[in-house]
Amino acid sequence: MNLKQRLVHEALDAGFVACRVCRPDAVPEVPERLGAFLAADYHGQMGWMEERVAWRGDPAALWPQARSVIMLAESYAPEHDPLAVLERPDLGAVSVYAQGRDYHDVVKKRLKRLARWLIAEVPCEVKVFVDTAPVPEKALGQAAGLGWQGKHTNLLSRDWGNWAFLGSVFTTLELEPDAPESDHCGSCTACQDVCPTQAFPEPYHLDARRCISYLTIEHKGPVAEELRGKLGNRIYGCDDCLAVCPWNKFAVAASDMRYHGSAGGTLAELVALDDTAFRARFSGSPIKRIGRDRFVRNVLYAIGNSGDAALRGMAQVLCEDPDAAVADAARWAVARLAAA
Repeated sequence: MNLKQRLVHEALDAGFVACRVCRPDAVPEVPERLGAFLAADYHGQMGWMEERVAWRGDPAALWPQARSVIMLAESYAPEHDPLAVLERPDLGAVSVYAQGRDYHDVVKKRLKRLARWLIAEVPCEVKVFVDTAPVPEKALGQAAGLGWQGKHTNLLSRDWGNWAFLGSVFTTLELEPDAPESDHCGSCTACQDVCPTQAFPEPYHLDARRCISYLTIEHKGPVAEELRGKLGNRIYGCDDCLAVCPWNKFAVAASDMRYHGSAGGTLAELVALDDTAFRARFSGSPIKRIGRDRFVRNVLYAIGNSGDAALRGMAQVLCEDPDAAVADAARWAVARLAAA
C-alpha cells in the first residue's frame, strides 16, 4: 500500500469510520456563506463566530504551510431511538452526543495517535483540530468526500448516516486529494418538517436563534417565551433533525462505548442540583461547560412543559434563585403548571 492507503487503514484501525483528504483551499464558497449567515444575525449570541472570520472562512489562512487536510469522521450512533425520551415528560432529554464522555477529549486522542503515526512514517509537520478552532469542518468534510452538508446543515453520508463527530489533521505533506461528495438529499424534507421551532428558514440554512441546541447550550439568559413551550423536555441539545434522516439506515455503530451513557435523569432530581452537585454529576461530560444555572434554567422550562403538578413545588423553591434567568424560568414554570 502507498502512504495514503496506509493512512486510511491506520485511521480506521484507530476507530474512525472514514478518512478522506482535501486541499486547504478546497472550500472557496465558505467566506460568502459565512458572511451571509453572520449578516442575517443567524448566529445569535455566538459572537465568537465573528472573531477570526478570515481564518474561519479560509482554512488555507489558518496555517499557510499546510498542503493537505485529512478529514476524519467518528461515529457516535445511538443504540436506541433518540426520540423515544420525548414521550416521557418526566425525564430530561439530552442530545445523543452528550450522553457520555466529552467527544473533544476522545476524538483528539485518536487524532493525535494518527498524527504521531504519520510523522513516524514521513517526516512532516501536523496540527490537529476538533471543533475548538476556526475550522469549517463540514465544508472541508464535503470537499474531501466524507459526505455532504444536508438540508439540516449537518454532514451526512450514504455510508454512515449523520451521527458522526468530525476531526481534522492539517499537514505539510502533499497527499492526493479525494473527490468531493455531491448532494443526495433529493426532495426529502424530513429534517425541515420535524423541527419544533422551525429553525430552518429554507433548506441548507439554519437560524440558530430558533434552534433548540443553540437555545439550550449557547444562549445566555431567558429564552423567548414564544419558544419555551416548544422546547418540550429537551434540556441539552436536540436530535430531531438528525434522528429522522433516512440515510441513518446506514449508520455505523459507535465503536467507543464511552459515548453511550445516561446523562439525563428525572426532572425532579435534576432541578435540585446546586453548583457542586452539578459539577460532580457531569464531570467529564460536555454538559458541564454550560454551568449549573443555564442547565437548571433548561430543566425548569421542561418542568413547565411537563404538565406534572407534583413538580410545581420544586419550581417554586427556585423563584428567588440568585441567577435571574433561573428565577424567571421558575416563575414561568409555576405559572404554566398552575394554568394547566
